[in-house]
Amino acid sequence: MSDSNPSIRIALVGASGRGQSFVDNARSAGYTMAAICDWNKERLAECQQKEMAESYYDNYEQMLDQAKLDAVLISTPMQFHAPQATLALQRDIHVISEVTAAVSIDQCQELVRAARKSKAVYMMAENCNYLRFVQFIKGLVTAGLFGELYYAQGAYVHDVKWLMELTPWRRIWQSGVRGVTYSTHSMGPILAWMDDDRVRQVCCADSGSHYKDPRGEPYACDTSVFLARTVKGRLIQIRGDLVSDRPSLRFNTYQLQGTDGCFESSRGGPGDQDKIWLREISRNRDNWLDLETLMSLKAFEQYLPDIWRNPSEAMTRAGHDGTDYATLDRFARVIRNEIANPIDIDCAMDMTLPGLISQQAVSGDQWLEVPDSRQWTI
Repeated sequence: MSDSNPSIRIALVGASGRGQSFVDNARSAGYTMAAICDWNKERLAECQQKEMAESYYDNYEQMLDQAKLDAVLISTPMQFHAPQATLALQRDIHVISEVTAAVSIDQCQELVRAARKSKAVYMMAENCNYLRFVQFIKGLVTAGLFGELYYAQGAYVHDVKWLMELTPWRRIWQSGVRGVTYSTHSMGPILAWMDDDRVRQVCCADSGSHYKDPRGEPYACDTSVFLARTVKGRLIQIRGDLVSDRPSLRFNTYQLQGTDGCFESSRGGPGDQDKIWLREISRNRDNWLDLETLMSLKAFEQYLPDIWRNPSEAMTRAGHDGTDYATLDRFARVIRNEIANPIDIDCAMDMTLPGLISQQAVSGDQWLEVPDSRQWTI
C-alpha cells in the first residue's frame, strides 16, 4: 500500500467463526488488522495464538480508546450491532456492521443520531447486495430492460435450530420474536433494484408455532410473511422462516416483476435454475432464459460492474460467493472517497425498519407506517 493510499487500520469485533473469516478478506482488501475484540477470553487467546492482529481486547470501549483505529468491523450478536456502532461513531471511527443494523426502533434512532453527528462513515455489510446475479439484475433494471418495476418477493428459509443452540442469542432475537426478524438479506437486493424507493407501510402474519427447542419451549413462530407498500406504489412480499423442518432454500430467493421483464432465482431444488424473461430479447412470452447463460454472453458483460467482470483471486476464494470480500472492498473505497456509500445509514434503515415494524404488525390485522429515518432530527 502506497503512502498516498495508506492501509486502513481496522478492528474486528466479535471473533466467532464468521468473524474470523473476515480477517483474511480484510487483509486482501487492503486493511491492517489492528485489533480483535471479544468478551470470550478463550476465543481471544486462539486469535492471539494465530497472530491474527496487532492487539487483543476483551473490553470494547477500551479498544476504541487505545488501539489507534480508523474503522471497526462489527460481527457480534445482532442486539449489540447498534450500540457498538454508536460508540465507534461517537469517536469518529468508521463502522461497517453486520446485519441487521439494530433490533429496536430506539436503537435505530440512537444509531442514526450518532451517524449524523459523526465525521466517520457508517456502512451496513449486507453482502447479498454484491452477489453476481443481484448486480447483473441491477444493471438490467438500470438500463430499462425490466420496464416499470411493480412487484418483488424475497425469502430467507433456512432451518437453523441447531445454530440457535450454539449461539443462544439467536434463540432470543431471531426465533423468540414474532414477525420477520432477519429480513435484510431479502430487502437489500430488492431495494437496490428499486432505486430511490423505500417501504412506506407493512402488514404481517405468521403461521403459528409448530416446533419446540430442546428444552420443550415453542419457537415464537414458524413462517412469518410481511407485505410492504413502497412510496412509489410497488408491492413487496418477504418470507422469513428459521425453524421449519425442510430443505433450506439456496441462500436467499428472489423474484422481480416489471412491465417488460421478470426474474426468478433458483430455489435450489433438482434442476432448478435462475431464470429471466425480457421482452426485448425473448422470442415469446412463454420462454424463460437461463440467467447464467445470459450473464456469460459478451454482449451482456456491460451489465456487470467491474468487480464482477474481472474478479480478483481474493474475491473468488472469499466466502458467500465472493461477497464477503466485495463488501470490505466497497467499504475501503467509501472511506477513501472513491465511491458513494452503497449502504449508508439511511439505506441501512430502509432495509432494517420494515422487519422491525413487521414485529409490531403481526399481532393485528392492520397496515403500519414505516418511519423514514431521513425525517428524524438529531
